[in-house]
Amino acid sequence: MIEEILSKSILNPTGGFLSTYTHSLNAYQGCAFGKGSCPYCYVRAMPVQRFSGAPWGEWVKAKMNASELLKAELEAARRKGTFGSLRIFMSTATDPYQGAESRLKITRGILEVFSASGDFGFLVVQTRSPLIQRDIDLLTRLGSRVAISMTIETNREDVRKQITPTSPSIQKRLAAIEKLTRAGLKTQAAISPVLPCDPEIFADQIASRACRAVVDTIFDGDGAGGRRSTELGMPQLLRSLGYERWLERDAYLPLLEELRLKMGSDMVGFSQEGFNLL
Repeated sequence: MIEEILSKSILNPTGGFLSTYTHSLNAYQGCAFGKGSCPYCYVRAMPVQRFSGAPWGEWVKAKMNASELLKAELEAARRKGTFGSLRIFMSTATDPYQGAESRLKITRGILEVFSASGDFGFLVVQTRSPLIQRDIDLLTRLGSRVAISMTIETNREDVRKQITPTSPSIQKRLAAIEKLTRAGLKTQAAISPVLPCDPEIFADQIASRACRAVVDTIFDGDGAGGRRSTELGMPQLLRSLGYERWLERDAYLPLLEELRLKMGSDMVGFSQEGFNLL
């Protein structure tokens, strides 16, 4: 169910896990990718979901006035003298390119505002959707002011189908990040969280397509030291699928080491520090 709403604000001060960013930007509330998928998503354990009245993935609220709000809030930042130091992460609690975006084009409207605004600082666009390719024209116009972070948790389609079945295929996401990189954009593969994979093969696939990578785990990246992931049942799910080894705290290390070998240590980050260095 998609509900079209008018929001009161669009740039929200951030900190904590994203300590080097000044604001988060969420054009939507809720995420249709979550229907029967993304069982590790920490937003499932947050108040926005607990008080939603519907299962995660079955409700979406679209902020129809997002671009107008952004224009006004960027102007306010310009008057305050903070415009040039803005570091904005889009999005922290939804996907800006979930299915509704193909019709509503709210995220595209946001990018249009950014592209016309001048030197505002820096924007990270976090998504798992190949739909982002639609907006290459606006993203390239932003140049060094933008980076695209594409979530790709595994190289194995069988694992994707078991754990995140409503997410776009691995091949479509790899093709999308490669196209964005070839367009001259700064790209990051967000292996967040690491799901069962073939480290050497996966690292080769990422290294040949993305500018940099960040590796995260269900324990380090849920914003609560693994508590949220445990509450959401991720350990039980992985055990039920026969992936107990991936619950070991160092299970991610072979992939991290392969990526650093192929891309260079300065191009591969880990968890909170890795996201904040982008």
